[in-house]
Amino acid sequence: MKPTLLSLFLLFTLNLTKSSAQISLTARQIIDKSIEATGGQQYLQSIRTLYTNMATEMEARKVNWITKEMLPNKGSFQIVYQDRIVFANFYDGENGYEVTGGKKQLADQAEFSDKKIRRNIFNELDYLDSTLYTLTVLGTEKVDKEDCHKVKATCINGAVRILYYSKKTFLMLREDKFTTEKGGFSTTYFSGYKKYGKLTYYTDLVFGEGEKMQKATIVELLANEKISDDDFR
Repeated sequence: MKPTLLSLFLLFTLNLTKSSAQISLTARQIIDKSIEATGGQQYLQSIRTLYTNMATEMEARKVNWITKEMLPNKGSFQIVYQDRIVFANFYDGENGYEVTGGKKQLADQAEFSDKKIRRNIFNELDYLDSTLYTLTVLGTEKVDKEDCHKVKATCINGAVRILYYSKKTFLMLREDKFTTEKGGFSTTYFSGYKKYGKLTYYTDLVFGEGEKMQKATIVELLANEKISDDDFR
């Protein structure tokens, strides 16, 4: 059967309507869909601690980055080389510290400006808090040939994040961060999403460019395990 002019017009109108529906998503709707794709708001809020072990290389040496997070805003970071902690810092909920030679000392607090206002382990939950962030849709853009929703999240502390969420999965593929912390600007790419229990999370991240490009791969991700208050003292 040959398509009639009317059927072609209806098909065109339907496709146009679908396209318009995608474009008309609000920033909050995009974030909501990302939360749902990751595991759902109820499950993410049930995660009190998150332990991440990532394998990478620094100065041609294989090292591991150990990140520990505890609600609402405690966090620690360690660089481990040959089973030895060669660098460590942590935020105890009020102040940031560095650990050198087994002794802790106050760090530059500007490096922890994001920590001071965090209320959740997962940033998307904070993005929905209008007392912390203002959200704006910036349109669409491709990341590695994949169409993405582009959302701007402006924090009350002055930091700005440009977030790229896949139109297909609503998982974040890229983040551009303009911050008041040292470093100022960074771009991070996320890929290799998979299930860690009920949590859908990236496996690989890449940031920096050229010779300064850094790649890391998650080798262990644990929710509500392996972390206590002692990790932030």
